[in-house]
Amino acid sequence: MQKTPKRNKQPLPCGEPASLPPDKRKRESPEDFVALLPPEVSLQIFGELDIRSLCNAAMTCRSWNHAIDNNDCLWKNHCLTVRAVCQREIDCDRGNGYSWKITLLRNYWKSKVKQEWLSGKYSNIHSQNNLPEKSMYPMDVDTWGEILEAELER
Repeated sequence: MQKTPKRNKQPLPCGEPASLPPDKRKRESPEDFVALLPPEVSLQIFGELDIRSLCNAAMTCRSWNHAIDNNDCLWKNHCLTVRAVCQREIDCDRGNGYSWKITLLRNYWKSKVKQEWLSGKYSNIHSQNNLPEKSMYPMDVDTWGEILEAELER
């Protein structure tokens, strides 16, 4: 009888990835790499995806959704990228105990719109009719203050 070598598990920086319970692994298709590969490898693969691809992957099947939704560290780097534009908002959400994923979902579109405003994309618009459809997003007074300061500096 041949012994199978033990995997040398090294701790991941975001904690141990969640794996599927054995009874759910059996029902997955052979093409489902999440069910076939060690959880660390699946996490590594999902970690290479951009935000849109990660969200799409989470909708692919139950095992992928389980693997992605139960690994908050997959969302952390994306959230830190958004933090470059929405630092106050991200820090506040994290301080209030929101997960990286929820924090990202709460701030992603706001960061896109805010970045466009801060970059001056709408500096030469003279009426609301000239604004693109996705140029507005509910923002607080402090955010509008940042945008107005950037406009005044131009």
